[in-house]
Amino acid sequence: MSADPFLPASAASGAQISRRPSRLALAILMLGGFITVFDLFVVNVAIPSMQADLGAGFAEIGFVIAGYELAFGVLLVAGGRLGDRYGRRRLFVLGMLGFAVTSFLCGVAPDSTSLIVARFLQGATGAILFPQVYALLRVLHDDAGRRRAFGLLGMTLGLAAIAGQVLGGLIVEGDLFGLGWRVVFLINLPIGLAAAHLSRAIPESRLPEATAVDWAGIGLATLGLTLLLVPLLEGPNAGWPLWTWGCLAASALTLAAFLVWERDLARRGGGPAIDLALFANRGFAAGVIVVLAIYSTATSLFLCFALLVQSGLGLSPFAAGCLFAPASVGFVAASLTAPKWAARFGDGAIAGGALVYAAGILWLIVQAGALTGPGDALSLLPALVLLGFGQGLSMTPLLNLVIGFVEERHAGMAAGIVSTMQQVGGAFGVAVVGIFFVALLTDHPAGAGPDAERYAAAFAGAMVYNLAAVAFAAALVLWIARRRKPA
Repeated sequence: MSADPFLPASAASGAQISRRPSRLALAILMLGGFITVFDLFVVNVAIPSMQADLGAGFAEIGFVIAGYELAFGVLLVAGGRLGDRYGRRRLFVLGMLGFAVTSFLCGVAPDSTSLIVARFLQGATGAILFPQVYALLRVLHDDAGRRRAFGLLGMTLGLAAIAGQVLGGLIVEGDLFGLGWRVVFLINLPIGLAAAHLSRAIPESRLPEATAVDWAGIGLATLGLTLLLVPLLEGPNAGWPLWTWGCLAASALTLAAFLVWERDLARRGGGPAIDLALFANRGFAAGVIVVLAIYSTATSLFLCFALLVQSGLGLSPFAAGCLFAPASVGFVAASLTAPKWAARFGDGAIAGGALVYAAGILWLIVQAGALTGPGDALSLLPALVLLGFGQGLSMTPLLNLVIGFVEERHAGMAAGIVSTMQQVGGAFGVAVVGIFFVALLTDHPAGAGPDAERYAAAFAGAMVYNLAAVAFAAALVLWIARRRKPA
């Protein structure tokens, strides 16, 4: 079975297809992976333009990002199981069409509330689309072809992250037809429709005995996490009224109900969304916490950095995207070498990568404190490259470390849990960092000083959480490494 973090539990055991996919089929699958990651990154450079156009505050912008990640994360396993049962190509087409339509809804959203709803739906359709890419690549190839296909996919996703920032910035700045940021979403409509039409080249694949989707469990998890994120994002602006504390209490009760439901469903022989028995393995449980912590820092960093360099320093979207692109290059370069470092130095290499990541964040905090205007933006480049390199060294091998604690027959379920924690961690990080960012901006009101100083102070203060979270993750990885007894 595969230990890929996005491969659903049943996908790894799907029946092999007799004929190999054509180059067109492979290209369409790559495109499916590309657009989901591209849209995750392109929003970062478009955020300041959205904020200005829609008159949105940080809470609304936070929901635009966190809503996508939340829906994507909690529905990933469901998307994989639906593909196993009803046909992976069929669900790929459905997901592609859904992603195209919801992208159009994002592009024509008249206000921030409409955009938030559309982004949540876009994340849900992405969760239907994305698992089919991994599952189809897994079942349509033999071992040698699978290695080549997944290598190509890894390169595609890396390029999508870079293109999302550079090309996305160019699209926003180009202001095509006077639509501004809306084009980054509207462009998905023709691409998605064309890809869905050409998907006939992909052979069908299914697993008739696939486990049923645990819709009750998914519903409880979604409700509980939403009740957690809403007050965390709205609380700082609203002054933490009584309803925010009520939501937090309701979130705790709902998530507790989710855990009880999952345990009882497993006892009855059903197919829970998350098999809680896996958490009896202390190494796996600790590893999931590491994933949650370290992935809670990435999206929040991108968001705050975009606001710093565009709203604070006054850089254009394209310049902002180009400024952050070297960090993505560092990530891709480190990802290619990370397996060799892990093989040579063991799990300690992952902790070392996390410390490099932390050093990059600390350097960025120090450099941000010295910013006075757009002319200082290039001083951030070395810290960004170091940060991206540290991310690649720590995040890439971390997933195999965590999944390595479970037996091979549970690898698919463990991968689903890990991939969900990646996305939920990103949404949680946006909410938590937003508390500090908004509070620090409020302490330095507009007109009281240059925007560069205001946003630099807010960025530096908010990134203290990221620094602490990565340092905690590094310490926990070292603890895991000393006690590791993988299955």
